[in-house]
Amino acid sequence: QVQVVESGGGLVQPGGSLRLSCETSGSISRLYSMGWYRQAPGKQRELVASITSGGRTNYADSAKGRFTISRDNAKNTVFMQMNSLKPEDTAVYYCNAHRTYYSSSTVRDYWGQGTQVTVSS
Repeated sequence: QVQVVESGGGLVQPGGSLRLSCETSGSISRLYSMGWYRQAPGKQRELVASITSGGRTNYADSAKGRFTISRDNAKNTVFMQMNSLKPEDTAVYYCNAHRTYYSSSTVRDYWGQGTQVTVSS
C-alpha cells in the first residue's frame, strides 16, 4: 500500500521557520520526483518546490531564497525547510510523489493528506 504522510506544520510568527517532512512507503522509490504544493483558502493548489530523483531542485518565485527542499532516499523522506515565513505562506501544504514511465506512457501520482501551515502574529 502506497502512503505519503506529511508532518511538521503548525502556527508560526512572521519571520519564523518550519521544517516540513514527507515520508513515503510502499512502491514509491527513490526514482520518484517529489514536490511540495500548497493551497490557500479560495486559491488553486500551486507548486512550491520540487526535487527530482537525481536531486535537481526547482522553486516557485515566492519560495526562492527562503525555502529549501531536500530528500533522504535511505529514509524515503523529503523535507522542506521554510525560513522567513510570511502571512501569505499560510496554506495547507501537500506532498506529491510523481513518476513518468516513458516506455508505457504511464504516470503515477500520489498525494498526502496535507499539513496546515499558519503564519500569524
